[in-house]
Amino acid sequence: MPSTIVIVAHPDLTRSRANAIWVRALRADGRATVRVLADALTAGGFDLPAEKAALIAHERIVLQFPFQWYSNPPILKTWLDQTLERGWAYGPGGAALEGKELALAVSTGSRADDYTTTGRYQRTMNELTSPFEVTARRVGMTYRPGFFLHAIGDLTDADLADNAIALVDWTLGEH
Repeated sequence: MPSTIVIVAHPDLTRSRANAIWVRALRADGRATVRVLADALTAGGFDLPAEKAALIAHERIVLQFPFQWYSNPPILKTWLDQTLERGWAYGPGGAALEGKELALAVSTGSRADDYTTTGRYQRTMNELTSPFEVTARRVGMTYRPGFFLHAIGDLTDADLADNAIALVDWTLGEH
C-alpha cells in the first residue's frame, strides 16, 4: 500500500462537520499522515522545506477541502502557489512529484444531483475540479477520481460517521 498524506485545507475545522469528522477518522485509523494547513500557516506563509519534505515522503497525496464557490478555499491556493515551485515541482529540474498520485476529498453543501449536466449548476464535480487533474499532469502525477460528499447539511451524525469510514478506505486505496 502506498504511503498517503492528506493535506487538509479547511480554513477552520472548529466550524466544520464533515471535514472535522474526516480528520478524526483518518487520525484514529493512523495509516495516513494528516497535515492541517490552517495549523501550518504562519504570517510568513508555509514552511516550504517542511511541506516539500512531507510530499516527497509519500506516494499518494490527497487534498481535502470544502467546496467554496465551486473551487477550493484560498488557503489551498496559497499552499499550491508556494509549494509547487518551478524547478521543484515542474519546469527545468522540477520532477519532485513525478510518479506520485493526486486525489481530492471534497465536501459540498449542495445535493449530488445539482452537480450533473442537467442539474442546478449544469457541471459535474469532475468538471469543476478538473484544474486539479491538469495540475497533476503538469507536475507528472497520476490523477485519481475524487471522493465527493454532498448535502452535508442534510446528513445525520451517523451518516457522517459512516461516510468517514468510507473516506478512510478510499484514501488508502481500499475501495
